[in-house]
Amino acid sequence: MLIEPRFVKLNTRTGVEVRRTVPHAKLKMIGAWCFIDHFGPTKQTDAMVVAQHPHIGLQTVTWLIEGRIEHRDSIGSVQLIKPGQLNLMTAGRGISHSEISLSAGASNEAETLHAVQLWVALPKDALNIAPEFEHQGNLPKFEVVTNQGGKAHVTVLAGELAGVTAPTKTFSPIMGAELRISKGESFNLKLNSEFEYGFMPAQGSITIGEENAETSCVIFLAPGEEQVTIKANEDLILLMLGGTPFGEKILMWWNFIGRTNEDIVQARKDWNQRQELKNGRFTDFNDNVGPWIPAPDLPNVALHAR
Repeated sequence: MLIEPRFVKLNTRTGVEVRRTVPHAKLKMIGAWCFIDHFGPTKQTDAMVVAQHPHIGLQTVTWLIEGRIEHRDSIGSVQLIKPGQLNLMTAGRGISHSEISLSAGASNEAETLHAVQLWVALPKDALNIAPEFEHQGNLPKFEVVTNQGGKAHVTVLAGELAGVTAPTKTFSPIMGAELRISKGESFNLKLNSEFEYGFMPAQGSITIGEENAETSCVIFLAPGEEQVTIKANEDLILLMLGGTPFGEKILMWWNFIGRTNEDIVQARKDWNQRQELKNGRFTDFNDNVGPWIPAPDLPNVALHAR
């Protein structure tokens, strides 16, 4: 199944548009992966400016391909992320953070921003854990010989692929990887038949079976597949995500994931009135972005998990 992205304008100071494939009317999740945003490459190096905002019930994953982004959050984390590195924030019962992209400055790094933002839904028994943050600057890598005798370069972001396991903390059976392949090359990968998978070119285009996917599109494979052959139609940077079907209905509204309407109502109140409530769920912090983002009004009907 091919999922084409829609353009979404972020609530940022620069108004950059991202390409969003998940959630989609045809595809709500890939395992526990419930949100895929792809932005860039852009020469607008201040394109990612997102003021303080909250999360509950999920993990945010930032995978940087080009540029530099600074993360700050309400548990005291301050982390610059560079290409080939991963930031993972576990919201649990509640956390707030901000992100700002930085120019290369006096360094020799390219003045370009290119990244993928992902969410992972937490299972019900992890919804109320304490928030955490981790930075993975040295993820495991390996090479695969292509059918043409070349090499595909693989970085494992989460979970396990081809016997190589990332140290990233996960709460459900999932995996994530970046694959880089030259134009015209193809290679075979063994799959976990219990997993469903999504393949999104962040650069270039691919063919899998009868499906062709351009940049930012997703090819989805249902559970049951034991092997996949990936062909690069152009020089390719490919994001591969997988996991067992989540098995729980989730309620996703704004930046929150819960299970009931009451979960969302309470989180919104706790965020918008945190300075009055002083309940410790969301706390303020200093950053270089400025004013926080209020939660929008709720609809006039009760929200339901699906």
